[in-house]
Amino acid sequence: MIEFVFATDDAARVRFAFSPLWELVHSLRVLNEPARHALHLPWVRSVRPRTRGFETLRSLVPSAGYIPDFLTPPPATPLPDFAAELATVRATPPDVVAHELGRAAESNPALWPLVAEPERVLAEICELLEGFWEAALLPYWDRIHDLLEGDVLRRTRALAAVGAEGVFADLHGAVRWRAGTLTVERPWDFWAELQGRGLLLVPSVFVWPDVSVMVPPYQPMLSYPPYGVATLWETRPAAPPDALAALIGRGRAHILTALATPASTTELARRLGVTPGAISQHLGVLRGCGLVTGQRLGRRVLYQRTRAGDMLAGSAQ
Repeated sequence: MIEFVFATDDAARVRFAFSPLWELVHSLRVLNEPARHALHLPWVRSVRPRTRGFETLRSLVPSAGYIPDFLTPPPATPLPDFAAELATVRATPPDVVAHELGRAAESNPALWPLVAEPERVLAEICELLEGFWEAALLPYWDRIHDLLEGDVLRRTRALAAVGAEGVFADLHGAVRWRAGTLTVERPWDFWAELQGRGLLLVPSVFVWPDVSVMVPPYQPMLSYPPYGVATLWETRPAAPPDALAALIGRGRAHILTALATPASTTELARRLGVTPGAISQHLGVLRGCGLVTGQRLGRRVLYQRTRAGDMLAGSAQ
């Protein structure tokens, strides 16, 4: 059991970010045990032919248990890019690499030879990370990125409106918030007062169905599956209710139904199998009716249902 005790300042310092490198590392866990991560089987089937030759990398990420922490540095910015994160890994001191590889070797003795040459091994690992990113994650990053951004937008608004309790209430079944203490069910024990360090929340599609925790001396961090992760690999959402389609038209009803989770124009076009131009036209009408709203995040605009849109979509179910 993990327990983080919040002071008043810590509740105000809860922040969100997501990490391409975190996704990569946890996707290796999915490849190593796909049956336990059945939601991602479409991705596994697609990338498996392109991911041979990464045995060393996969050996560092067991199906369960400890992963060397230098592989997953806490994101330094809300929207990090893969190159910047990889540079952070490359800068890991050799003694840290050796120590963490040694800890991993305690459960996987095949890793012990790596401990003696941390600088060479780190360079090899970084090359493998870059190759795996290009083969297995980069082709799908836009859709993953949209889902992660949507979750951050949703929970940031909950934090502003309700506070920490509103964020943690539906984060994950293993996470509980009570009287200023965050409890996370994990197969190991840790207790700490955050003492002004706050907590970094990192949504991750590949951490599903679990959560993952990083504790001091690193920045305290909790990674969890984002809202709507079950839609990630679907090619077409379920048909909207007939009543909703009759009221606003089937195309707009499809969009309103799909926006149960925030999404960009490009992501909606992919999921619905229509052109981005058609999506933009429908979104313009829905925005004019007060049923959806858009928020710019970086170079993208993420759309989500308003309260009126939620009520309309829900009443038609």
